[in-house]
This record gives sequence, C-alpha cells and structure tokens, in this order.
Amino acid sequence: MKRALEEQYGGEEELPHTNPGLNMNPLKFTKYSNAYMLVYIRESDKEKIVCDLEETDINEDLKTRLRKEDEDKENKKKEKAEAHMFTTFKVARDHDLAAQIGRDLFFDLVDYEKIHPIRVLKDMPFNQVKEEFSKEFGIPVHSQRFWWWSKRQNNTYRPTRPLTQQEESYTVGQLKDAAIRMNSSELRLYLEVVQENHLTLASRTKDDILLFFKLYDPEKEELRYVGNLLLKASSKPSDIVPKLNEIAGFQHDEDIELYEEIKFEPNIMCEPVDCDVSFSLNQIADGDILCYQKRCSLDQHRHPNVSSFFEYVHNRQVVHFRLLEKPKQDDFSLELSKRSTYDDVVEKVAQHLGMDDPSKLRLTQHIPHLQQPKHQYIKYRSIDHLSDMLLLRNPNQMSDILYYEILDIPLPELQGLITLRVAFHQATPNEVLFHIIRLPKGSTYSDLIDDLKSKVQLSRSDAELRLFQVNNNKIWKVYLPTEKIDAVHDPNVPLHVEEIPEVEKSAGPRDRLVHVVHFFKDNQHIQYYGVPFFFLIREGEALSDIKVRIQKKFEVPDEQFLKWKFAYVAYNRPDYLQDSDIVLSRFQQKNIYGPWEQSLGLEHSDMPTKRANQNRHSFEKPVKIYN
Repeated sequence: MKRALEEQYGGEEELPHTNPGLNMNPLKFTKYSNAYMLVYIRESDKEKIVCDLEETDINEDLKTRLRKEDEDKENKKKEKAEAHMFTTFKVARDHDLAAQIGRDLFFDLVDYEKIHPIRVLKDMPFNQVKEEFSKEFGIPVHSQRFWWWSKRQNNTYRPTRPLTQQEESYTVGQLKDAAIRMNSSELRLYLEVVQENHLTLASRTKDDILLFFKLYDPEKEELRYVGNLLLKASSKPSDIVPKLNEIAGFQHDEDIELYEEIKFEPNIMCEPVDCDVSFSLNQIADGDILCYQKRCSLDQHRHPNVSSFFEYVHNRQVVHFRLLEKPKQDDFSLELSKRSTYDDVVEKVAQHLGMDDPSKLRLTQHIPHLQQPKHQYIKYRSIDHLSDMLLLRNPNQMSDILYYEILDIPLPELQGLITLRVAFHQATPNEVLFHIIRLPKGSTYSDLIDDLKSKVQLSRSDAELRLFQVNNNKIWKVYLPTEKIDAVHDPNVPLHVEEIPEVEKSAGPRDRLVHVVHFFKDNQHIQYYGVPFFFLIREGEALSDIKVRIQKKFEVPDEQFLKWKFAYVAYNRPDYLQDSDIVLSRFQQKNIYGPWEQSLGLEHSDMPTKRANQNRHSFEKPVKIYN
C-alpha cells in the first residue's frame, strides 16, 4: 500500500538513520516512479463535479487516511527534531541465536543486522533498561548479565567479557561512547540469563568461562544452537558430557564428539576437542563455541562430522546454468561445492542432462557487468576448481552463472582440432552456405579446400576456390592455399570461400581484380555494410559497361539499380564516377597505404540504417547454415 499510495509521485525521500545518535546529515534519494491519472469530464456534468467540496462529501476511509498521514508527518517531524536526544543499541538473546543458527547462519553466533534496534534516550540509565527487559521478557533483573562483543584477530565475532558494575551504572549514551572507543560502530550486547548458582556478578571468578554450544545431527545434516554454560576453565570437557547429553535429549551415557569452532574465513578451522584435558589446556576461553554430535563412522553419512559439514556449508554454491545459445535465461540450477574440480562440475552437469560422456560438455564463464558469456570457453581441465570458474577480476566477487554447450565429440579431441566457420558463396544459385569445418592443427588452407569440396556443389569439377576474410565489411586478407590455418586473423569471424570465375583466368596483363564494397552515408560519414566482393575490371573499361555486369551479377531490377551510385573509395572518401569514366585509371595512383585501401564503392542512397541488412539486391545473398 505504501508503495502504491506514497511512492508514485516523484520527489525526494529521506532514509531513516541507523544511528540516530550520530550527528549526520539525512541521506536523501530521488524517487523516480511517477503515476498520473488523466480524468475526463462530460461538459454537461461539469457543474456537479467541479464544485466546492464539503467535508461530508469526503469518504470516511479517505478522511481516516488523511488524518493518519498528518499524524505520521508530525511524528516524523518530532522524531527528527529530537533525534540528537536518542540513541539506539542492540541486544542479542539466546532466542535470537536459536532462531538464526542453522537457518540464516551457521558460523559464529548471531547476525546483528537482523536484530531489531532499541531506541532510547541517551541519558537513560542502563539499570533502567534492565528493568524494562525484565518487564518485557520476564527475566529478573538479578538474572541479567550483559556482555560486550568484540571482533577477534581471526575475524570471528564473540562475547568477550561482562559489563562491570561500574559500566552498568552508566547511561546508555555513555555505553555507546565506550563501544565507539572499542572500534564498534554501534552498541551491541549479549544478554546472558544467569543460572541460580551464579546469581551475582561478584560470584564470577577468573576461572569461570562462558561457552556456547551447537548440536550437529549428521543423519539430518542439521545444526542448531542449544544454549550456553558457565564452566570452570580448570574442568574437563568429559565432566560436562552428561549435561550435554541431557540438553540434546540423548542417553546419559551416549558417546559424543566435541569440536571447537575456531574460524571460518578464509578457510574453515574446526578442530576436535580433547575431552581428557582441561578447557584451559585446550585453549578454550570466554565466548568460544563448542559443537558436539553423536560419534559415528566416517562412511556412515555424507557429512559424518561437524568439520565436514562446515566445509560443505562454507563451500556450497548454487550455480545457474544457461545454454550458450540462450544466454539470457537460466536452464537449470545445481548446488555444487566451490572446491569441486573441473571433472566434478562437468560430471554433475552431465548427470543432470542425462549425458553418458561428460567430456562432451564445454563450459563458458560469465561477464556480470555485460550480462553475457565470455568470448573464450573454458578449456578442458584448464581451471582447477569451481571457485576459479566463478571468480571475477575483482577477487572479492563471484558470479553464480556458467554457460554450457553439448558437443558432438569430446572436448579434448575438439581442442586438438581447428574449428572454422566457413561462408561458401555459391556461383549459382546466388546463395551463401555456412559450414562448420574441423581440421587437425597445423593444416593448411589447401586442406580446408579439399574438405570443403566434399561438402559443397561446385559449378565445375575443376573449379578453383579463393579464401578471404572480411573485417568491418571490407576484405581484410586473401589466404594462399599453402598458408597454415593457425595464422587466421580471427577464428570467430567466418572465413569466406568462393569459386574463382572463369573470366578471371582470361584476364589480360593490364586488367585488374579490385575490391568492391557496399556503403551508405550517415551524417555525411561513410558506413560500410554487407559482404564485399572481388570484381575483374578490364583495361579501358568504362563505368557504364561495369554497371551492366554488376547488375547482372546481383540480378537487381532496373528501378532499384538506378538508385545505386558508383565511386572510387580511398581513405574512406568516395570520389563519384561518371558512366564515361575509365575506372581503372583511378586505381593507378601510387603511395596509397596498404594494398586494400583502394576499392570500388557502391552507394545505396535509399538504404536507411535500420534496413541496411534487409535489402538482398544491394549485397546480400540467401543464407543457409549447415552444421
């Protein structure tokens, strides 16, 4: 309702302070949603509708809403004016630990971001806060012991010591200042409910330690918080086994294992506890966490102990897999481990897809800021673990998307081959056929020609083929049959192959094979498009004769062809030709950079930019794709 009624009219909104006690300017953001309703009124009803409004005309629900809006506005105004008088703090109780552990978090004890802040006057005595807690939660004041939290060197966050009697006499504002001096951004406390035999703060000695306990069930793979115990550091873990069994609901003599949860970043550290030596010799102190479970054999369950379960939780990763052909939509998701090897990942994917051979899968990484796959796929076993597959350039960020392809041959075998996308331009009919050709590495273009001849229909059995690459709609390079394919300019760009026309074989010594490009003008700048081609121009041949042959080549109707303009193009500048011009005379100029900078240009002046790829007669041939 708030979004519908209040957030659809633009303007600015202030974000509420998370720390009202701090002297900070309010954070504002612009609301970009705008919704308007245009109401039409019949002219004959104008006097009845556009008239003075009486209070009785207003719907009662609307009046209630308006009154509430006024009250909220006044409350916000008052709250803002009094913000400097208030502060907030957070208190975690066992109830919060039990609600979060095993659900929202598994490591440490509590996520304070999910603890509701308490707002009080800065000058409220903390003892008064304890009385309020007693009323709200039914915990006697003398049973309340509050603990400071601190961040340890290993980046865990644990209760470190109780508030002293002097600190409990402070106001909340003074405690907040003390927390800030301890490098905490806010006042965070843990409330221990003191047992009957430890009712006063004075009864706590240096030998007393407060420990927290989690219970792990390897059969259900569940972890839960079961409480805390105030123990003697000189006692042994074996002394509390009956108590732990009672808490867990086990038989009193159940054989259990204890582990100390030490840290979880960057790696899990959860070590068995020696139950026959004291807590102090185990280096266990205030705020430490002990996890326990029934003893079981290592092959009995998937995660037979707390350590292996923590490893699983810490490293589990849901990965969304997408078909490379459909890069915008998830196909399926799998829960994997960040430590899964390359073989583990493809095996799980193959299993999900019902494939017998995981080596026929090829994976590609994701580029989050572009929301598309990388150009280069993951080579067979070239990346050790799933975490490396998902890792971004920023080492603190990970993607959760991978793309997959199903190959017709195993990836290791495919990587030993050169895969080329070949566009074969048929002489007749006027079509382009696309073929995927694989050849052993080290093959030459002559090998490619031999392979292609077995797949296409030639106009003559002895036809010779020409191979060239197109870049930015211009002929980039012509390949010789003896060249090795490894030297191809860009394997992602199709290699163009065409029959060499018979007319070229009868070319005279002064005839010349030129490149012909298609272009149109966009704001007086040349824009190339389409597929360029080779064309033999005879010595002394006028443009009028060349136009006849080009029109015949493309089978362009007269009405369309009359709109074409012909130009000599060098340095992306067109020099327009007349029908009487001897075309080759333009191509005799020297000192032109590179052999392909001179070309005959066909300008399609009636070609709007968005339709540049739709006019077949201008340059396109029908396309067929063969895999």
